[in-house]
Amino acid sequence: MNAQDANTVLQNVDKIMSAPKDKQGTVQIIVTDKSGDETVREAELKQKGMDKKLYRYTKPENKAGIATLSLPDDKMWLYMPSFGKAVKISLLSKSQAFTGTDFSYEDMSGIPYSSRYTPEFLKSLDPKAYLLELTPKDKSMEYSKIIMTVDKANNYPMVMEFYYKGDEIRKVATYKYLKSGKYWYAQEVTMKDIKKESSTKIVMLDLKFDQGISDDIFTVENLKQ
Repeated sequence: MNAQDANTVLQNVDKIMSAPKDKQGTVQIIVTDKSGDETVREAELKQKGMDKKLYRYTKPENKAGIATLSLPDDKMWLYMPSFGKAVKISLLSKSQAFTGTDFSYEDMSGIPYSSRYTPEFLKSLDPKAYLLELTPKDKSMEYSKIIMTVDKANNYPMVMEFYYKGDEIRKVATYKYLKSGKYWYAQEVTMKDIKKESSTKIVMLDLKFDQGISDDIFTVENLKQ
């Protein structure tokens, strides 16, 4: 298959992720450290398209109120109640851990992969899956490459391997997709950090689509509420 075919597959992955006009629900975040100890958090998620996303922690008490906002043109903001103001997240900071999880701010941004990466096909041992190697268009980005396994039938990612500095695999994400109405969505995502020997599982609860969420929700001023 040629490069155009690989681009089409990656664009289809993005379309699956951005298909709903909007979505909202509760996000359960389970962080497991090297020794196996777990901490459980909850957050509210509101998202419109691919480029407007608001996370706000509700549990536990010491995390409640912490919020992140993703906006068009690759802009991200972080609000910490203890600071009392929103702070813009720089490109360098996006590689840092998302509020102490195994996901980075870049992982959580929701920016389409096809706008950030150039895909090429690799030989897949699974006849039901495509295997893509994604190379960053901007060399200052967090990952040197991503290996993505894509379900051929439904165009959603099944596994993603994240590499630093060439061939050093750092993290692996596995996805469990479900269909609700006409939409496929990632009901569960587990990110394992190979070096830290830790993992973070994100589980979507009570997810609702196409609720007519207002653009007014996705403002820096609204982060402080």
